[in-house]
Amino acid sequence: MANALNRNQLFSFTKSHRDEYEALLKRFVETPTVSCDPAHAEDIRAGLDLTVETLRTFGGKVDVYKASKGNPLVHGVFGSSKNVPTVTVYNHIDVQPASKETEPWDTEPFVMTKKGDSYFGRGTTDDKGPALAALYGARAALEAGVPINIRFLWEFEEEIGSPNFESIISKAASDLRTDSVVVSDTVWVSRNRPASSAGLRGLLGFLLRLETGEVDTHSGETGGASRNPVAELMRLVCDLYDPVTGRIKIKGFYDDVIPPSKQELNDWANCGFSARAFKKVNHLKLMRTEDSLEIMKRIWGLPTFEVHGVTGGYQGPGVKSIVPPRAEVKASFRLVPVQDPEKIKKQLKAAVKGLNPDVKLHFESTAPAFRTVLEGPLPETLKRAIKFAFKREAVFVRDGGTIGAMTSIEKVLKCPVLFLGLSLPEHGYHAPNENFDWQQASGGMVAFAKYFEEIAKLPRKK
Repeated sequence: MANALNRNQLFSFTKSHRDEYEALLKRFVETPTVSCDPAHAEDIRAGLDLTVETLRTFGGKVDVYKASKGNPLVHGVFGSSKNVPTVTVYNHIDVQPASKETEPWDTEPFVMTKKGDSYFGRGTTDDKGPALAALYGARAALEAGVPINIRFLWEFEEEIGSPNFESIISKAASDLRTDSVVVSDTVWVSRNRPASSAGLRGLLGFLLRLETGEVDTHSGETGGASRNPVAELMRLVCDLYDPVTGRIKIKGFYDDVIPPSKQELNDWANCGFSARAFKKVNHLKLMRTEDSLEIMKRIWGLPTFEVHGVTGGYQGPGVKSIVPPRAEVKASFRLVPVQDPEKIKKQLKAAVKGLNPDVKLHFESTAPAFRTVLEGPLPETLKRAIKFAFKREAVFVRDGGTIGAMTSIEKVLKCPVLFLGLSLPEHGYHAPNENFDWQQASGGMVAFAKYFEEIAKLPRKK
């Protein structure tokens, strides 16, 4: 075993590689790998080429795996010794859409703009900045002689629910064997309180569509006789859930919900979460509650129904007195352990059919909720690495978001999955002015390097 990693030397490593890291992050951010929009198919291919080039430049052996449809999965291999542990780092390289024309971006979303120690642009924090920080952490550990095999599993479909991920890793399972997986795609409680996610909510996206005519009609001539699809869908949404309280009205929806344990609630109450800070960093003017613990229950421990958009009818200035012929609601559930997305689908189908049988229901991305291990050597190793880098104790919380690949990894690769997230609430996941910063990037490099060293020290299973 090489000499123990020195914190000062590791931060010297990050300082000496800062310009290189920023230049590489710029290349990744300025490749708009938007997975939900087919118009970006060429950008996905360019992102794939950049990913392969990057991993090879760092000295890795690279394999690209593809399904019959959808986007690829990249596997970077560093080390192949049978006598040392193997750890895999998961990240995603695809991003959410962004437009300065329709969203309040202060900078061009697909041009990385540096302001002091912060980097603005789509993908900076979700998830390209943390992915590259982990890669530099691996370089630091390997150059220091840490005896470990490190793998990188980078996908291009996370933002659309990883629809092909499980089929790809199932076919490539023998090549992807690993002792554990660590993910750097989650958010801290605050800059002063590192957090490791103990669980993720699941996701079930869907569309509600209603067509009652062929063209716009004059509201004075047909109104009262014609059906209004926009209004009917608004009514349907309110019959499915209470938009004031957030309570979902679908029969049986809460049957399988496991409430947070007393221990979890105690941990959350002492994790440093602030309702005031949450409201500020998310630019919220009004909330359903201002109680900190109640907010944590709602965003981490309970399922939700959210409406993401309503289309149909006149969208221009002023009022155009028509009855629209069709409308659509874009919505989703966030699910918690142990809710089954397939069971929820059946419940939603039955509810919609009973409330308005003319509405067509179309399901989009689906991912179950996920829970990780909280006790044992791996979580303790993770906490030591975070404290080593950031000089603060990490707290285990849950994350309200979804990473569809996690349950597939646990199921197919049969190994524990842990979270070493680096993003902060103010970094703006999925939001305008998304950003990342050097403090989190450099600290992340050091944390990952230390984590790899700590993993290498653990006794191996026979």
